[in-house]
Amino acid sequence: METTLVTIKDETSGGNVLNEIQIPVKDKTVTVKDIIEARVEYEVKRYNEKLPEYFLGLVQPSHAEKTLNGYRMRERKKVDVEKQIYIALDAYQKNGYFVLVDDKQADSLDQEVMIQSSTVISFVKLTPLIGG
Repeated sequence: METTLVTIKDETSGGNVLNEIQIPVKDKTVTVKDIIEARVEYEVKRYNEKLPEYFLGLVQPSHAEKTLNGYRMRERKKVDVEKQIYIALDAYQKNGYFVLVDDKQADSLDQEVMIQSSTVISFVKLTPLIGG
């Protein structure tokens, strides 16, 4: 199965880009839920491989403090991907952030999205997200 690299951006409500990554997506048609899960899995895997001082991701792990450089980990231990996904999905449903697909706001977790290499997905956080 062919994967497509999708650009993920974190933006402020004013449109300033805070972070940008590229994640692989396996299917051409995915749901908003699939995108959120793929992003969180990618970020947690990247962190857990090296256990750096800072976690850079959509959801703040519960044993971390928010800083200008990301979430500073009090202890360098692995982050639970399932817990992070649950909190990210819950925060989406509680309007903790918006997801924009090519500058169009997604309506629900079940909304289907056609993925191309030019697709840009933006996450606009409204409140800090704290997780596991």
